[in-house]
Amino acid sequence: METYTNELISARPAIKSATQPHLLDSKLLNIRIDQFAARRLASGAMTGAHILILQDGKVLYNKAVGYADVVTQTPLRTDHIFRIASQTKAITSVAALMLLEEGCYRLDDPLQKHIPAFKDAAVLDMYNETDGTYTTRPAARPITVRDLFTHTSGIGYGLISEDPRMNAIYAKSALGFVFGTHEKLKAVVEKIASLPLRHHPGEAFTYGLNTDILGYLVEIWSGQTLEQFFQERIFDPLEMHDTHFHLPQEKEHRLVTLQQRVEGQLQKVKGMLFNGVDPQYPTDPGTIHSGGGGLSSTAEDYAQFLLMLEAGGTYKGHRFLSPATIAQLRLNHLTGSANTDQLQFGLGVAVITPRTQHLVPAGIGTIYWGGAFNTKYWQDPVSKIIGIILTQEYLPEDYNALRENLQQVVYGAISN
Repeated sequence: METYTNELISARPAIKSATQPHLLDSKLLNIRIDQFAARRLASGAMTGAHILILQDGKVLYNKAVGYADVVTQTPLRTDHIFRIASQTKAITSVAALMLLEEGCYRLDDPLQKHIPAFKDAAVLDMYNETDGTYTTRPAARPITVRDLFTHTSGIGYGLISEDPRMNAIYAKSALGFVFGTHEKLKAVVEKIASLPLRHHPGEAFTYGLNTDILGYLVEIWSGQTLEQFFQERIFDPLEMHDTHFHLPQEKEHRLVTLQQRVEGQLQKVKGMLFNGVDPQYPTDPGTIHSGGGGLSSTAEDYAQFLLMLEAGGTYKGHRFLSPATIAQLRLNHLTGSANTDQLQFGLGVAVITPRTQHLVPAGIGTIYWGGAFNTKYWQDPVSKIIGIILTQEYLPEDYNALRENLQQVVYGAISN
């Protein structure tokens, strides 16, 4: 079990008062997380993980356990790089909010104002399973930019939708996850626009390709590629030196092997993922920058991003967003039938509100999410706790269990 402390993170102000509410007992925290990780390794629930916990900017736990590659028995290190998939969404959302503050758009702008291909958005009506044909009806209202942030546009993911009709329609158009493909982002977005919506905009929460479209909007509004914008406006000033759409060749050896469960055992993924995506897609220069899931990163890099949000949108004197915009990001934006006791969603991230506080011990305003390969994060503005756990498991059996179990362990170590 390797312990490593990132100097950049450690340079943040330490906890100043022993009487601070919700203060974590560092010794107990380390014992409990060590036990938690050891149990999961022994049971085969995971073969390796990087776990990073901070409070008020101070690193309290930072260890890599298990293997980066179980076949070669390569020990996992804290500088190993993980496919963070949908953890990319929070970064894309922040990029879009930066441009909101610059007056490039309004949240409730019709999407068609910025991407004309969405002018005639229509909702799936009848579907013929025999030949795959379908009919549509006009959407009750236009898709808005806010709908993209909140995944209420009616646009889903092809391969993981709960609606088999939409799965079939997306599969016929070769639409799955965007990362790892060799199409142009503009072409992918226009393909999405040509397909029916699962439901009327605003009617329900349907997790999907919305943030990839938002990433394309960042390109339109900024005049840069998403990669250029991220590098110049986010990664460089946040000192996120190991976060990339496409890994430089000298970093490829640090990419953790992707695994999937076969007959109850975690094994190295063989063959392709999703719609023909190579598991080694981070090493492929490709042609597309997926704002919905294309990044690879380290736990420490992602902590820099979360520390900026914790600080109200600033990092080492560099301002990314205003505190007012960060506060808006943390609010629930779901309304009507999309608004439930099981999920509240802000501007690009899930949020804990009084309505969902029963789900986890985190404070009101906590943001959280994860990635398809079982990576998780949360940032709690009440206790000032940041938690990150990175593994590399393709399609885990219980997607939320890893984060929720770790949260119980962490908050169980609060001493006052």
